[in-house]
Amino acid sequence: MKRKIWLTSVALAAAGAASAQSSITVFGTIDTAISGYSNRSTDPNGPTLLNPFYVNRGSVTTSQTALTNSNYFASRIGFRGTEDLGGGLAASFWLEAPFSSDDGQTGITTFSRRSTVSLSGGFGEIRLGRDYTATVWNDTALDPFTTFGVGTNLILRPSFALNSFVPSYTTPAGTANVTGNNYLRASNMVAYFLPPDLGGFYGQVQYAFGERMHYSPGKFTPVGAETRAGRYVGARFGWANGPINIAAAYGESTLDSNYDAGSTAKLDTFNIAGSYDFGPVKLFAELSRVKRKVDYVFAPPAPVNTIGVNGYMLGLMAPIGPGLIRASYGNVRYDTHQTMPGSPADPRADQWALGYVHNLSKRTALYATVARIRNRNGANLSVGGPAFVTTGFVPKTSTGYDLGIRHNF
Repeated sequence: MKRKIWLTSVALAAAGAASAQSSITVFGTIDTAISGYSNRSTDPNGPTLLNPFYVNRGSVTTSQTALTNSNYFASRIGFRGTEDLGGGLAASFWLEAPFSSDDGQTGITTFSRRSTVSLSGGFGEIRLGRDYTATVWNDTALDPFTTFGVGTNLILRPSFALNSFVPSYTTPAGTANVTGNNYLRASNMVAYFLPPDLGGFYGQVQYAFGERMHYSPGKFTPVGAETRAGRYVGARFGWANGPINIAAAYGESTLDSNYDAGSTAKLDTFNIAGSYDFGPVKLFAELSRVKRKVDYVFAPPAPVNTIGVNGYMLGLMAPIGPGLIRASYGNVRYDTHQTMPGSPADPRADQWALGYVHNLSKRTALYATVARIRNRNGANLSVGGPAFVTTGFVPKTSTGYDLGIRHNF
């Protein structure tokens, strides 16, 4: 009897020790808002010699009011845990799923926000799975409005649109697609993060597998077969010390390839961003260049026009009592590399955003944001909502607001 009691005590002690060395956390955010959008297009035409009686039709506006989600912080639910392996080693996992808090239509169908397992120690961290790319961190971590709501970083809007490739599968309705774009996140990724005790220096390098089928010899590759899309290589290095935080990042995403033509389309992203906290106000700035290009093994059959987006952002955050004022200005210019006489001017757009966050507690906040985008020379960027009318009209301005509540748990 005494032996049985002793064995039971040992088992309970071992279970307690294991529990002390491991931790699992359930976390999440519910962010819901009333949002309004107004997108105006104008008729650019007037009377001409061929049509002297043409009457300009003025402008047309599409608008929408809706209950929306993820405008200050993304609505999400996640599970993360860490196990102490001893000797300074730890194993961790992170599963994070999006959901639509405005209608409940999208639930935990995928862990498309993050799905990683990692091993960390004095050497740093090796992380496997789906995660943010290195280059998007400067768009989100060093911008007052990050990537949410009508004030979303203007640089991200056209860059995300340029960085798309054909998905490897069609997702069911209501399910987040974890392929098709590597600007925000990449799947099938191996990443290395520097250890946190380097005097403020931090960094990461990443490689995402395209996981496409290859043929050897290559001449047996079927016409139209995709062999490279989805691959991503990126890195980000920075320094944060006291009020200063500055980082530079570069990434290359493979969009598609054509073995017969010897071509590979890629998107190169480079950005540098920083912040400085003066106390009463924290300032932000970012410079970015995104370039979509096609590489050929041999000379291209015809001149190939690359397209890129150059942009910058200036922003600030100022705490006022329990609240926080946010403001930013962003500007982007498409580089279409058209140099022929009479070529149209490159499309351009700029955005103003202003917001206020009122913290009711450490977990709950009310927020309000307004933003306005002005398009020129055929740019077609909006803060959200319905599409511009473009048949016979050109996009001009896009205005929107978010009035919402965010609760962390």
